[in-house]
Amino acid sequence: MLMYFLVLTIPAFLGVLVWQSYRYDELKNTTNRLEKEQEDWVSKNRRLIADIALLSSSERIEQIVSSQLHLVKKQPEEVLQIRITGRGRFDG
Repeated sequence: MLMYFLVLTIPAFLGVLVWQSYRYDELKNTTNRLEKEQEDWVSKNRRLIADIALLSSSERIEQIVSSQLHLVKKQPEEVLQIRITGRGRFDG
């Protein structure tokens, strides 16, 4: 009886070992693929952050405003401020 049990158990044990080896390799490949994808996303994110910093720089905006929109920065003495206080009275 013990011999039959061993004869049936050993192939089942080997089958489980093969199945687990296959599963391990599959999970390892999935993990490697996901790590590579994560690295790609991180590098893409870094590039996008650098692009945002470059595109939102004040020097670039000033250059666009002056060269493309032909706007000129006003001097503080050229600015007129109007304050509206209660009941429609103007305080300039």
